[in-house]
Order: sequence, then structure tokens, then C-alpha cells
Amino acid sequence: MRLLLPFTTILIALALLIPGVTQPVLSLEGKIDKSKLAQTGIEMLADEGDRNTRNMLMMASSMLGLDKLEGEISAYKKTRSIWGTVNELANNKNYLVAVLVAFFSIVIPTLKLLMQLLYIFLPVNKFKQLLGQVIQGLSKWSMVDVFVIALIVSYLAGNAEGQMGELINMHAEFGAGFWYFTGYCLFAIAASNLIKIEPKNS
Repeated sequence: MRLLLPFTTILIALALLIPGVTQPVLSLEGKIDKSKLAQTGIEMLADEGDRNTRNMLMMASSMLGLDKLEGEISAYKKTRSIWGTVNELANNKNYLVAVLVAFFSIVIPTLKLLMQLLYIFLPVNKFKQLLGQVIQGLSKWSMVDVFVIALIVSYLAGNAEGQMGELINMHAEFGAGFWYFTGYCLFAIAASNLIKIEPKNS
């Protein structure tokens, strides 16, 4: 019965990690105001020194009602999961970063949870003590996965801002993957606190 709580906590953490890695972490959408788009088009067509062309385009725009356009149109949309970001980094030949993101946000968390699962069912012996030391070693990296999520969010936001400029209004929204991954982090911390690692016999 005393194993039921850590066992359940580890299983929940594993179950949350899968959608946390595969579901979208962040969605970015860029929208352009229609009237601003019309104004920018005029400025692009008319040279700064050509006042007559600019005045004619402004008059045509006013006659067509382009200066009174309301609403926005979608110009940019990007949704990424952790796994999707790993693939994008690899496709852009950022292999080292892709491997590090995958290692710290997928491989280490999965390994640690599986080792904890094995640890709670093992009888006390030398292998269990060795496994306990490995788990404690991995625990030192427990906040790296959270740091990876922060990097992915920053990467996506920075990438979008670099492409869009001032004309586009950006709107960011956390996806389901972010909340699943947050849930995984909380249950993983709880599991670590519930499992008592046996001290090494001297």
C-alpha cells in the first residue's frame, strides 16, 4: 500500500509527459490591420521624392474606401510542440541544439521516471543502491526540462518577431502541451519527494 502513492504519481507523470512533448506548447498568430496594409502598400509603390504619385495613390485609396477598411487579416501562424521544435531545429541543421533539447526534455525525464518506477519495487541490495545514486545524479538536472520549455517559447516568439516587424500585431497563446508539461513537472517533483532513496552503506 505504501508503494501505491509513488507508483501512481510516477505513472501520472509519464502519462502527462507524452502529450506534454507531442502537443503544441505555443501558438503564435500575426494579424495585420487592413487600413495599415493599404497605407503600407501606397508607401511602397510611391518613392519618397515622388509627391505626385503618392497624392494620386492616396486619392485613389480614399475613393475606393481603402483608408476606411476595418478588421484584421491573418498573416502569420505557427504552432509548435517540443518534438516539432526538435524536428525544426534538425531541419535547419542545428543538430547540436536539437539533440540537447530532445535529451533534456524527453530522454532524461523518461529515463528518470522509469528508473524511479523500477527502484520502488526492487528489494534492498547493491543494485538498488547503485540505481538510487543514478536517480540522485539525474535529479540534479531536474530543472533543465523547465528551462528547455522557456527556451522553446523564447525561440518561437523571437523567430516570429524577427520575421514580422512592426506592421503585424502578434498574439501568443500557450497550447495544451504547455499545460501537460507543467503537470508532468509537478507530478515528477511529487514522485521524487515520495521516493526515499536508501543511503549508501559505508
